[in-house]
Amino acid sequence: MGALVISAGVLLLFTLCTPGKVCDFGNVMKIDTTGASEVTASQDNLTVKGVAASNKLCEHDLQRMEQYKDLIVKVARAKKMDPAVIAAIISRESRAGAALENGWGDNGNGFGLMQVDKKSHTPRGAWNSKEHLTQGTEILINSIKAVKKKFPKWSKEKQLKGGISAYNAGVGNVQTYEKMDVGTTGGDYANDVVARAQCFKRNGF
Repeated sequence: MGALVISAGVLLLFTLCTPGKVCDFGNVMKIDTTGASEVTASQDNLTVKGVAASNKLCEHDLQRMEQYKDLIVKVARAKKMDPAVIAAIISRESRAGAALENGWGDNGNGFGLMQVDKKSHTPRGAWNSKEHLTQGTEILINSIKAVKKKFPKWSKEKQLKGGISAYNAGVGNVQTYEKMDVGTTGGDYANDVVARAQCFKRNGF
């Protein structure tokens, strides 16, 4: 239902960004997705691909993700981002930390749970800290805003999906809605992350 705020004698209604709520950047549950590619599904030796594979990958990370849930929700509320989307990026980027070595991945170029690229950004905080999650979420939000500027007529949901793609490969790689994952890691980044986010949402994020 949101919360009521009285400001200058005016009663305002705003929507809290909490699990189960629609956030400022659209409703991830309304986004169409083809899920994970065979390349991504092969990480866990899955015999399925698509949304079914993304669901399995999400489920495999759920137990590890629980230890970060409180931090994820705090950052999500502060930044008005859906916590399920943050969890999905953590799942995709670092398998909830399982794919990292001393907090680093991508041959020493990606830092932390959300894999902040040290070539493009100066990593902040410890690899599993609130500060790191805040930085990663801010990078995601900036990507969404860049897609919004490039495609102002897209719905919030399309802009969110485009921003997720841009988080991986840059806004310049987002040329059309249908082919936004061409050039992303595994050729499926946004579709896989969206499918995982929907899974995390169904599991309480």
